[in-house]
Amino acid sequence: MKSIKMKTIKKQMVSRMACVAFALVSSITYAQNANPETTTTQRDGFIIEFSVGGGLISLEDSEGIQTFDTSQGTFVLPDLKLGYMLNEKLAITAAMPGNIYEFQDNDRHFGGFIPSLQYWVKDRWWIHGGIGLAIDSPALYDIKDNVNDDWNFGCAVMASTGYEIYKKKNFALNVQSKLVLGRASLEGDAHRDAVIFNIGLGFSWL
Repeated sequence: MKSIKMKTIKKQMVSRMACVAFALVSSITYAQNANPETTTTQRDGFIIEFSVGGGLISLEDSEGIQTFDTSQGTFVLPDLKLGYMLNEKLAITAAMPGNIYEFQDNDRHFGGFIPSLQYWVKDRWWIHGGIGLAIDSPALYDIKDNVNDDWNFGCAVMASTGYEIYKKKNFALNVQSKLVLGRASLEGDAHRDAVIFNIGLGFSWL
């Protein structure tokens, strides 16, 4: 019953993702055209951000259980980002992306810990990317001994971009998209590859 319900939810998410993506892209384009501003924001000190949203995840493993031929709708756990401004446009950050996916009727989490850099191309538009540790683990609410309790690690790369649609003092709300490519090593010299694309809202304090 749980599996059927989850699949129904994920199918609904996939069907809505294109509409949401189009709306976000349109909003970013409009905002850029309507606000042709120069750099005015003073940025310094520490950054903290969390984001929520949804997306798609495709997985493939060397044992042939999963393939990139199919994708799943995925929920974005509150992604976290911590950082420090090196100057008014450049920050060094640690990003912790995370997504829930289904594997053999169990919920798992594919994410990472990624040292990265964030650069403001314009006053409200930033790009962000880095390389670091991939983490494939059971979802914390669905750990089953000897069934879904394995933790796997590897390497991941991430690239994202966002546009701040609202700013007040040290708070900013942004729309963002994120691409994560990762590989986690499994038992027996096997591995699991993941391609993740997310869109969502970010809430940041600087």
